[in-house]
Amino acid sequence: MERLRHWAGLLLGPPGPIPRPTWRGYAFDAALALIVCVGTVDYALDRADDLVPSVVGGLPVMATPTQEVVAFGVFLAVAASVPLALRRRYPLAVLWVVLAATLLTPPEGARLTFYACVIAAYSAAAYSPHRGWALASVVGAVAAVGLAGNTTLPTVPTKYVTMLVLVPIVVAANGLRTWKLRTDESLRQLTALEREQAEAVRRAAERERARIARELHDVVTHNVSVMVIQAGAARKVMDTAPEQAREALLAVEAGGRAAMAELRHVMGLLAPDTAAELAPQPDLDQLDALVGRVRDTGVPVELTVRGRRRPVPSGVGLAAYRVVQEALTNAVKHAAGASTEVTVDYGADRLRVEVTDTGGEPDGSTSGNGLGLLGLRERLAVYGGTLRAGPRPAGGYRVTALIPLEAP
Repeated sequence: MERLRHWAGLLLGPPGPIPRPTWRGYAFDAALALIVCVGTVDYALDRADDLVPSVVGGLPVMATPTQEVVAFGVFLAVAASVPLALRRRYPLAVLWVVLAATLLTPPEGARLTFYACVIAAYSAAAYSPHRGWALASVVGAVAAVGLAGNTTLPTVPTKYVTMLVLVPIVVAANGLRTWKLRTDESLRQLTALEREQAEAVRRAAERERARIARELHDVVTHNVSVMVIQAGAARKVMDTAPEQAREALLAVEAGGRAAMAELRHVMGLLAPDTAAELAPQPDLDQLDALVGRVRDTGVPVELTVRGRRRPVPSGVGLAAYRVVQEALTNAVKHAAGASTEVTVDYGADRLRVEVTDTGGEPDGSTSGNGLGLLGLRERLAVYGGTLRAGPRPAGGYRVTALIPLEAP
């Protein structure tokens, strides 16, 4: 029952879009209408004696067609064939016109409108958006042709048999060629789409790898730099001050543990299923611990917080933390012996983070490639922030980040 209801909906559903044939469709329909018109008019003129009854009252009679009969036959032929030129644009109206001509056709002259009626019925069923009306009209056309006194279908003259055999073959061959061309075009489009999708996936993977590389740089470089400095200090005082060497090695161990913990955060980006087992990403609340670890290496660092501390979005907090981390890492690597100051200013509509140092001697064992600051600029740009970094007029280096915040 459900399937019957579905098919009934397809047959009697609301009208679809109005057909919009192309100029090629119009040309084909005009040629088809011309062929049918010429053939039926030729029949009306050449076989006019078939248009008058040959049997009256059960007795055969010799009837001669009059000019009126011939003219009426030509009129029916033209009226049934010419509308076929618009069979795709107005399929239902064309069927009704042809059906009216069929009803006016005498039984003896069924060939005048038979072929046009078949073509019009097919066109209405294939192209009409009014499915219910089209179905009813096709049924009416069948009744008009088969029940309106035409007990036999019109015969096909021998001279047209070859054409009726060749034309369907040509049409079928053309349809097969058109289908093959469309299939090839669809395959080309599908292949191009697959290539575009593969290229998009490749670009996305490259962007993700670059993002993870920047994250790894931010996470590991700071702690490893601190560990290198602490290990070097422990080596220098191992014989003369074992206790200081022990403290330095403990700091190396703590830095290594911190590096491993933050490395797990980043690797969690590659394995999202394990993210729930990891601790939260660092934010501004972990600045005291970060400054403490750097201070333990012997670098003088001061942290100053201005304004009223308040929660900030996690992404903003992580970005600010990375700014301080990268700036302190650069200070440790490139300004050994310098004192450093970290300032976090909670403004009304922006967060300002500044890290300055007084300048010092660079560590010859380390070198930078600028990727850290580049990654920070891209990270801050996500939140509409900016990063400025450069030497101070009085000596040293300054890194300043401004990140917009919503007003409290």
